[in-house]
Amino acid sequence: MTINVLIADDHVFYREGVRAFLDNSPDINVVAEAGNGDEAVAKAAELEPDVILMDLKMPGTNGIDATRRIYESNPKIGVLVITMFDDDDSVFAAMRAGARGYLLKDADKDEVVRAIIAVERGEAIFSPAIARLMLDDYVKQRSGEPGVVDRYETLSDREREVFQLIAEGKTNKDIAALLFISPSTVETHRARILEKLDVHSAAEIVLYAVRRGVIR
Repeated sequence: MTINVLIADDHVFYREGVRAFLDNSPDINVVAEAGNGDEAVAKAAELEPDVILMDLKMPGTNGIDATRRIYESNPKIGVLVITMFDDDDSVFAAMRAGARGYLLKDADKDEVVRAIIAVERGEAIFSPAIARLMLDDYVKQRSGEPGVVDRYETLSDREREVFQLIAEGKTNKDIAALLFISPSTVETHRARILEKLDVHSAAEIVLYAVRRGVIR
């Protein structure tokens, strides 16, 4: 299966460089490029790529707002942020906007290709430094506070099964087959899990699962 990719970055030289090495990957087809956030939103709606490589700092609509608009209009499109910015605000804003992954621009070619494949599968993917940053902050924010109820305990047994499978990177179709339920039922469970845990994406579910010890 070929993964259709849209590259959104305001630097032509960077776009051309990424396109050059992705064109050599048999599993990836670059369908278009965008030089700003508005163009990325428009081409996402027109072409419906599987994955968008999204820079954050672009003229006009920035990458975070573009990600949010794309996610709200078509959550099946996976946004993979690739940027130079590793500050807390940028990382968490991107995750809240619906990004499935976050890489820094020093990632090597193989890492970018692996990340694209993972995002297309519905997995959450981060550069190692970003994963540490997110996990440290997530644990600090969600643990050790007196009187805070562990939201995980509010999940039903079935929701916990779905939760773990999401955290392991399984798609709705995979989960449906494993649990012998319909994909629409999986989507209902997913929505309830997000609401009960007060998280907004599969990426946050992964971090929650690590903290709980459900996955490593």
